[in-house]
Amino acid sequence: MSLLSNAFPKAAGLGPQIEALLADPAAKPQAFAALPLPAAMRALVIDARDEARTMALPEAERDPAQTLRLREVPLPPMAGDEVLIAVMAAGLNYNSVWSSMFMPGSPFDYLRRFGSFSPRNGTHVRDYMVLGSDAAGVVLRVGSQVTNCKPGDEVCVHPGVVNDHAPECHEDDLLSPQTRAWGFETNFGAFADFTVVRASQILPKPRHLSWAEAASLPLVNGTVYRMLIGPNGARMHLGESVLIWGAAGGLGLLACQYVLRGGGQPVCVVSSEDRAEILRRIGVQAVVNRSAAGISLWTRDGAPHERGIARLRGRIRAAAGDPSIDIVFEHPGAETFWASVALLRHGGRVVTCGSTSGHEHRYDNRRLWMHVKSIIGSHGANYHEAWQANRLVCRGLIHPVLTDTGQLADGVGLVRRLRDNLHIGKIAMLCQAAAPRDGIRDPGLRRAAGVDPFLQKLMVS
Repeated sequence: MSLLSNAFPKAAGLGPQIEALLADPAAKPQAFAALPLPAAMRALVIDARDEARTMALPEAERDPAQTLRLREVPLPPMAGDEVLIAVMAAGLNYNSVWSSMFMPGSPFDYLRRFGSFSPRNGTHVRDYMVLGSDAAGVVLRVGSQVTNCKPGDEVCVHPGVVNDHAPECHEDDLLSPQTRAWGFETNFGAFADFTVVRASQILPKPRHLSWAEAASLPLVNGTVYRMLIGPNGARMHLGESVLIWGAAGGLGLLACQYVLRGGGQPVCVVSSEDRAEILRRIGVQAVVNRSAAGISLWTRDGAPHERGIARLRGRIRAAAGDPSIDIVFEHPGAETFWASVALLRHGGRVVTCGSTSGHEHRYDNRRLWMHVKSIIGSHGANYHEAWQANRLVCRGLIHPVLTDTGQLADGVGLVRRLRDNLHIGKIAMLCQAAAPRDGIRDPGLRRAAGVDPFLQKLMVS
C-alpha cells in the first residue's frame, strides 16, 4: 500500500517507452537521446529544514518516517563527464537508514563538504538530498567528454564518486580524501525517476538479471569483493575459514558466495533458526544460531562476556570441525568487535566495513599485538574492484540476494523495514520499471547459472 496520497504524481512515464525501444533491435542511440525529459521527477528525499530538529533528538528516538519525503524535484544538472540515467530500480543499503536518521552526522554537512572540493560539486548543495547508493537503469544522455557508454545502454551504477585528478585515485580511489559515496555523501542518488552520475561510475548491467536484481548488487558486491578478494582487503586464500557475522543479510549472503566460490569455509553466525536454515540451503555447512544457544557477547554491566565468547568458540569448533578462524568479516561493529578479535587465530585478520550496532569499537589490544593479528578497514570499492565484482555477476558466478521488492512510493516503509532488520538478503524499489522481473534479457544464462533456484532457497515459508 502506498504511503502517499493518490494525488501525488506517478512515475515520469518514460518506462514503457524505454522498454519498447529496448525491445526493438533496430533502435539507435539517437532514439533514446530524443526521448523528451520532464522538468521535474519524483524523488525520495530528506529536507534541510529537518536538520536541526533531528540532530537535537537522541539517536534512539530518530525515525526515517519523520524525515523521508517523496516529492517532486528538478532533474539534476549534467556536466561534460556525466551521464543522465532513467532509474528503472534502486537498491537499499543501510547508509540510507543512517541518512534518514541524520547519523552519524548530518547528511547536509556531507553535502557542504563535498561542495567545497570544487565549483562543479556546488550543484549538489541543495535544501534537499536525494538518497540511494545503488541503481540500475538506461542511459538517456551523455556529456561531451563521455566515451564509455551511449544512450540506450543498460547500466548499473558504482557508488564511488571520485576526483580523477587526485593523484591517489590512480593507485586506489579509496586513498583520496575527496572520494565520496553517491547518494550518501553526494546528492542526486538512486531513489528517483532519474539520476546523473559520473562516467567513472558506469558498469554494464548483467543481462540475465532483472532491473531490481541488478540494482541490489553494486555497493554490496564491490564491498565484499574488496574485503575478501582484492589486494586491498583480507586477500582470502584457498581453504581459509571466514567467520561471517549477520550472514543472512545482504552483505553476509554475498560473502558466503565468495567464500564458497573461492574454496574457503564460511562459518556463519545468525540470530534465528529461519536464517540458519537459509544458509544451509545455499551450501553453508558451519552455522551457529547464537540466539538458540543463548550466547551473549556482553554482560549486563557492559563488560565483555568472556565465557559467552568461549562458548561461541566451542560452537564454532562443533560446527566447523576446526576452531581456527583465518578471517573475520566484520560489519556489525560495537556488538561483535571484541569477539571478532578474540576469535581470530594467531596471525588472522579482521576486515571491517561498517558499524551498524555502533561505531565505538572495543577490543583487547593484547590479543591483537601479541598474536600478530590485523585489523583492515575497508570502505566500498574502487572502480576496478567494482568492475571485477560485476564481471563475476555477468558470468553467472555470483548471484543477487534480493528477496523483497516495493515501489518508490513505498520507500519510507522499505527503509524502515531495513532499519528494523525485518528482511533476508536485499531490498529493492521499482522506480521506472513496472514489475520485479522486468529487465531480464538473457534467460538462457539465467537458467544455466541457476539464479531462480538460488533465490528460491532464500525465501522463508
